[in-house]
Amino acid sequence: MISFLTIPEPDAAARRLFEGDLVEPGFVMNTSRLWAYQPSTLEAMFDVMRLALAACPLTVRERGVLVAATAATLGDAYCSIAWGWKLADAADETTAAGVLRGDDSGLTASERALAAWARKVAADPNRTSGSDVQELRDAGYGDEQIFGITVYLAMRVAFATVNDALGTRPDAEYRDRAPAAILDSITFGREIAEA
Repeated sequence: MISFLTIPEPDAAARRLFEGDLVEPGFVMNTSRLWAYQPSTLEAMFDVMRLALAACPLTVRERGVLVAATAATLGDAYCSIAWGWKLADAADETTAAGVLRGDDSGLTASERALAAWARKVAADPNRTSGSDVQELRDAGYGDEQIFGITVYLAMRVAFATVNDALGTRPDAEYRDRAPAAILDSITFGREIAEA
């Protein structure tokens, strides 16, 4: 079982989604199988994420920090593994595993500000404050960039919420492919699917 829903018969849009997965990461992801119900909704969500970051282009490493910190805060194993792995490739395994555990010692000052903001937004957006935003400004981010980063985080939370609520389990392929330090850091969320 990869989710609580049965897998729909893929239409042309879903097949394109699957084909993209085969390019990267090299297998059809369980999230793609779930989103085969509404591939256009997924595409629109990712379009919003791209638009949100247009004013604040982030490196893979910076996006990895944002998503790993957000996913871990939410207790979302799927995105924690997927983006922890991407962050490990862009930084190193120790840094990525640290972000997943809430240890930002391997990050730059601006990355620490991103991780802190991501955790606050994911944990309770009603508890953020002007001083939290000021920390991002002090790290070099302008207000338009902060807005875009926050929209991006909100879309990541929405994506994870749908996946988690419908029981989507991390792909079995991660068991053998993801770095051990990443897998060892994830003690929350749904278990990896069986092969």
